[in-house]
Formats: sequence, C-alpha cells, structure tokens
Amino acid sequence: RDSSRKGKLEKKLLRKQAKAGHTLLKHEGISTSSQPTKFLVVANAGLGNGVSREQLLGLLGQASIVESLLMPPGKPYALLSCTSTDDARRAQALLNGARLQSRDQDVTLYATFAEKVGSELRVSPELPSGLLVLENFVSPEEAAQLLGAVDWTFQADDVTAQRFLKHRKVKHYGYEFCYDNNNVDRDRPLPTGIPLACEPLLQRCLSDGHISVFPDQLTVNQYALGQGIPPHVDTHSAFEDTILSLSLGAKTVMDFRHPDGHAVAVVLPERSLLVMKGESRYLWTHGITPRKFDMVPACETEGPLAVTPDPSNLTLSKRGTRTSFTFRKVRQTPCDCAYPSVCDSQRPPEASDGPSVPSTEGDASRLEAQFVHQVYEEIATHFSSTRHSPWPRVRDFLLTLPPGAVLADVGCGNGKYLGINQEAMTVGCDRSQSLVQICADRGFQAFLSDALCVPLRSDSCDACISIAVIHHFSTQERRVAAIRELVRLLKPGGRALIYVWALEQEYNKQKSKYLKDSKDKDNKEPPGLPSDNTVGLGTSENVPKLSVHTNRTAFSSQDLLVPWHLKGRDRNIGTVGCSSENQPTTNTNSVFHRYYHVFRKGELELLCGMLENIVIETSYHDQGNWCVIIQKIF
Repeated sequence: RDSSRKGKLEKKLLRKQAKAGHTLLKHEGISTSSQPTKFLVVANAGLGNGVSREQLLGLLGQASIVESLLMPPGKPYALLSCTSTDDARRAQALLNGARLQSRDQDVTLYATFAEKVGSELRVSPELPSGLLVLENFVSPEEAAQLLGAVDWTFQADDVTAQRFLKHRKVKHYGYEFCYDNNNVDRDRPLPTGIPLACEPLLQRCLSDGHISVFPDQLTVNQYALGQGIPPHVDTHSAFEDTILSLSLGAKTVMDFRHPDGHAVAVVLPERSLLVMKGESRYLWTHGITPRKFDMVPACETEGPLAVTPDPSNLTLSKRGTRTSFTFRKVRQTPCDCAYPSVCDSQRPPEASDGPSVPSTEGDASRLEAQFVHQVYEEIATHFSSTRHSPWPRVRDFLLTLPPGAVLADVGCGNGKYLGINQEAMTVGCDRSQSLVQICADRGFQAFLSDALCVPLRSDSCDACISIAVIHHFSTQERRVAAIRELVRLLKPGGRALIYVWALEQEYNKQKSKYLKDSKDKDNKEPPGLPSDNTVGLGTSENVPKLSVHTNRTAFSSQDLLVPWHLKGRDRNIGTVGCSSENQPTTNTNSVFHRYYHVFRKGELELLCGMLENIVIETSYHDQGNWCVIIQKIF
C-alpha cells in the first residue's frame, strides 16, 4: 500500500512538473529539456510567490553547486545555473517537490531542466536629483535615545498633538499639520518644541551641510507591520526646501515617481537618514506601498540604494514596526520654487476653479497623475471593499476561454476578474500599487503597470479585458493608444473585451443600475443624460475647465471630475497632497475627485475603427457602459 501511494505521488509530481514546464514555455518563452543540463527552472520559487533567495538556497544546503540564481522581479519562478550537470541533478532532486512557507501558505516547488538561461545585468537606476540616503546616520544607542524620547502614553493634556490613526500613531512637535487644508497654522505653535534628544542629530546635519537652519517642526510616525503611505508631494507652501526623515526600526522601500512616469524604488535601511532637496522634494511623489515584504538587493552594492532590476541580486525582506522622525522648517513666505506647475503658492487664482481640459500630452499626464493615479492610491482599500460581484457579461466572456488560454486583465483593480476562469492562465496589472498589493494578498498574479505600456510580449495573449479603465484617459490620443496596447498584446485571432462608462445611463427606456440603486449614493458612478445618438470625440469647446459632478445628477459634459466620498474609518494610510508621512485622523471625512471621460453612443466603435488590424465582433450597452468585443486579424 505504501509503495502504491508513493507511486501515485510520483505520478502527480511528474504531471505537475510537466504542466509547469508547459506554462513557462507558453508564458515566458523558457524552454525545458527532457535531458539533464546545467540549468534548472524552478516553478513556484519566485519573488512573485513570496519566496526569498535565502529560502531557496537554504534548500540546496551548499550554495557552491550554484553558479547563479536569477529571480526576476514579480515572476513566479527562479532560474538556476549550476557548476555541472551532476550538480544540477543534485539540485533538481533537492528542489523538485520540496515545500516552502510563502506568505503564510505552503507552496510546492517543481524543478525542471532547461535550455541555457540567462539575463541581462541592468544598471541600478539613479536616485532623483537632490535625494540622499545616508546609512547608519545614528548609532544604535542614539536610536534608542530618540525612541525613548517619544512617550506614546495617551494623556488628556498632551501638547504634542498626538493622534491614533488606523494602524499608525503620530505625534507633532513645534507645529501641528492641519489636515483640513494640508498646511500648518503659523500663528499657533505647539507648547512643546522638538525634543532635546534630537539636537545632536540636527547639529550633525547642520555641520554636514544637509540643512542651513534648524527645523522647527517634527512629526513622529509609528507604523505597524505592512502599512504604508500613498504617493504624494509635500505641500510646497507649508515647508521650506529641505526635508529630513530618519528611519528607525525595520527597513522599508520608498517609491519615488516623476510626473513623466519614471519610477525609482529606494531602500531605507534601519537608522538611515533620507534627505530630500530641490527636485526630489518639490516634483517627485514619494510613498510606501502597503505590504509585508519588500523586494530588495540581496547583496550590498556600491552607489545609490535603489532597487536594481537585476534578477541575480534580488530577494525579499520582511517588514516590521517602523518609526520615522521627519523634520521640517515651516515656511513664512510663499514658495518660489522652480516648479510652478505643481506649486500651490504659484498657481494662478483661477486654478482653484478646477483643472483645465488637457491640451497637450504633458497636461494630460499630469492631470491623470493627480486625479486618477493618486486618488486610487488613497481610496484603494475602500474602493476594493465596494467591488465584489463580477459583471455577468464580463464573466460570460471569460468563461468562453478554453483551458490554457492566456488572459491579461489590464487595469485589474482589486482582481475580481482574475479568478473567474480557473482553467485560463490569468495575469493582471494596474497603475495603483495599493490595488496590486490587494490582488497579491488575495493570491492573484498581478504587477504594477501603466495601461499605455504593459511589459508583456507582443502577440502573447489569447484574450485581454479592459473594464472601466479607458475612460480615465484624458485625451482622444491616449484613449486610442490604450486600445492599441491591448491589441499589441493579443495573438492574431485573439479577442479583447472593453467596457467604458456611457453618457447614456438610460438606454432603450431602461435605467442603469446606477440610476436605480440608491445605496452608497455618494460613491455610485454618476448617471448620464438620455441618449441623443450623437457621436462626439474629445471635449466640448464650451467647457475649458473640468467641472465637479454632483453624484446622481445628469452630466454637464463628457469630461468631468467625479467625487469619491471617503469617511474616516474607510481611509487608507496617506493623503494626496499632505506633507510627508502626515495623514488625516480617522474622524475626518474627505472627498476625492476622479477624472472621467464618459463615452457617447458610437464613440468607442469609432476609436476602435482607427486601428487597421482589428474587427469589431459586437458592441452593446450594458448597465450604463458602452462595450465592444474586438478581434485581432493580423
């Protein structure tokens, strides 16, 4: 009986191994070999699965048999190059069928011989201009003194503006950051200034030339395991140029992003000092993705502490409790920085009436960064909690895909469509780091990506879906480009399903669910005007500014800002436009505005018709959305 059971397990392992090899060839272009080679591909052993380099090498016992171990970012496999074929046989015997603990779950590894594998070594990206990370800036003894100077015991007469936020505690010294206007009240300093324990640290910063004057405002934040802050730029009018942030406790990774989309992930080691000046302080957003593990360099390298995409030097680092001391100098005069387009002190008075309809590519990119990308980072948790049930006709499309079909969900949100067809090989991507993390926490494969430039091979997908995404692009050219990118991913004969919001929320005398349903009316997507059968591309010339839509009323234009009401208890950690690591209290209610271009009847078909290599299989109206299924013909 034991031998029979063993035989069944071996057969099952062989089936799983063969399936893994087939999947890697189909999705990644990695060819496996039926004969032993020096190279191994190990399925389920990647950074994307939550497996670290140390865990994998630990199974091998002696790392000397491995010449190189490549772990590509976000992928569910690892590539081994061994010193000899015999060593590869030994490694395959140790790894194939082995079980590891990954993200609180057991995973089984499947190791298969492969043709020669390799990867280009990429240069580590440069840090944003004006950014410094100074390692070991304080000693362990100084760190203990600083942490000891902060009394987290709640006192009714506390003069440090202490707040207990969701998964985070915060204290302000010198001045309190006001969340209602994202600024400080210069006429109301706090009774308690910066603690004396901070003076040696600040004196060293002054002597080393990192600052020219002593800060007068300090915010201390204590973050629990896995928490983060959405991308934001510190309010220009609130503080002077240089911002110092000391990291104590667990190491973390902070993401910096330029308005043009260029991003750099920067490691903040324990007891390191982050210095932001000039461009890095005023122009780049910075934030920390909420997650329990960070992808970091496996070995210390010379140069900036940026996370390199080199798969030969990546591993996972588990986060822990982190306390940050962020020092600033309160500004007494308006900001006159060199970045007026993003400066609240230098914007013309009419800017308060709302942003303009974009007329250039740069304007469109900046509008979407502020009124789409940053907003979804802020509302991700609450947004996800309102997105449960798949739309029936989207589900029907997904269930038509045959077993083994490759599906890409571009703009996957919280991943509610990623698990519909269990027989398909599905991957999602989204522009929101927080939503991608929610997908990962739910066990789905998803990665961070802009819908205009998806890092997947051309002609690699049997199907793509884009559900409620393209209406967030603010020019006709960008909307067409988003459709073109979907088509690029498709194989000839592949099909894509696209949903966008309709201007016509009442169609064929039927009101959409958004008009009928009164629950959570603050965050229901807005109703539209009755259909007038008129096709319009772009924005009305009579609407130079984007108006803020009143939920559950008729649209005033095709291009507008739609409110999302976020109550204090629903907040993510972080607020767009707040100062660094200063976020609202849990009793605050906030309204965020998302950009939309709502489509008239026939408009989506016209955009698709601008591409020569597709045909429109069908188009229809579904619960307030215009929808098409297109097929790539060559």
